[in-house]
Parts: sequence; C-alpha cells; structure tokens
Amino acid sequence: MFYWFLKWIALGPVLRIVFRPQVEGAENVPDSGPAILASNHLSYADWLFMPLTLARRVTFVAKAEYFNTPGIKGWFQKQFFTGSGQVPIDRSGASAAEGALSAAKRILQQGDLFGIYPEGTRSHDGKLYRGKTGVARLALETKVPVIPVAVVGTDVVAPPGKKFGSFTRPVVRFGKPLDFSRYEGMENDRYILRSITDEIMYEIMRLSGQEYVDMYATRAKEESKKADPAAEAGPAEQKPAVEKKAS
Repeated sequence: MFYWFLKWIALGPVLRIVFRPQVEGAENVPDSGPAILASNHLSYADWLFMPLTLARRVTFVAKAEYFNTPGIKGWFQKQFFTGSGQVPIDRSGASAAEGALSAAKRILQQGDLFGIYPEGTRSHDGKLYRGKTGVARLALETKVPVIPVAVVGTDVVAPPGKKFGSFTRPVVRFGKPLDFSRYEGMENDRYILRSITDEIMYEIMRLSGQEYVDMYATRAKEESKKADPAAEAGPAEQKPAVEKKAS
C-alpha cells in the first residue's frame, strides 16, 4: 500500500513534474507475469526512476542494514525501504549471493517484476562493467525472461559521492525480452552462465551507450582508489596539495 502511495501521491508526482523522465520501450515489459529487469547502475536514484516509468511494481533487494537499524530513525527507514519495493538481504557473509537468489525467486514466483543490477554496485565513472553471473542463474532456474534496461542521466541528477547534482531529464530504455530457454538445465555450467551474462550486458551497453569495461566494478573502484586516493575522498577528506606533496 505504501509503495503505491509513494509512487502515485507522495514522491512519484514530484519526480515526474521536476525531472520529466523519458521512457522508451515500455511495451517490452509484460503487463502481467514474472520478469527480470536487468539494469545498469549509475546512481542511487536508479531505483527511483526506473520503477516510476512502469505501471507495475518493481522489487529490488537491499542491504539488511536499511531494515534493522534501531530507534525511531531505523523504524522510518525500514518503512520507507519496505514500502518503496525493497526486500532485505544480508550481504556480509559467504551466503549473501544465495540469499539474494532466494529472495528473487520468491518475488518471481509471485508473478512480480524483479529488478537487479548485474554489475553488483554503482559505476564510479559512468562506464559499464562486467556483470556477475547471478542474473543468469536466476533466469535459468526460474525460467523467466530477462529484460535489459538502461537508465541514463541519473548520475547527473545524483552523482555518486556528491550531495548535490544538476538538472537533466533521465531516460529509461527497456530492451526486448531475452529468452534463455535453450540453456535449460545448464544452470551449473559456469561457461553458460558467463555467456548469458555477457549477452545481457551487451544489450545493456547497446541501450545505454556506455563504454564497456571487462572488469568487475568493485575491482575497478579499488584500482581507482589506489591510483588516486584523493579522487575517491569527499571534500573534507582530501588533503591540501602541500601536504600531499610533502608525503
């Protein structure tokens, strides 16, 4: 109930009026039945704008910390994330991937839309990075189509690492559904999983126009920090040039 309140009354109308998001290919998303929406990930605003362009509910998984923070603030935080279409997942242990997969299966078994970011984290530089194979395993085990999605412009509205962005009209593009039924029964073949994932990422790249890097985003972020630590630090964390030179 709260999801629809946010989408149609409290938050959605404001985002529509202020940013006027554009949508292309919405007809590729089925009016009913389960589907996996596999999207690029430029900003935390992605999960706001992508569902905003569809009449149906889209559910994502989110880290458990958003749901179990104590106190009044934690309660409001839990209500917001639950109501806005998020389900908790503990990402701290080795079973995090399996937990996410189980949560996704439950959502799809209910006939709903499940949103996933195959890169696993936000892009720090606007490039598209190598996808993780969980999306391929999910598609094969649930036998549902994968719809590639490209969200463009959200990194301008809400740039990673910055408090404020600038105005632009975000664009959400939905590609044609991808059917992987030809690989039925091969969900344990890592080469098949990689092939499927790469096909999904290619379609996302084609829709988004991003430069593709065959490297996991988490590794790319780590290498970026090593190359230029100040670039990843906030304004208060950056040291004066004199101090940096002296070190």
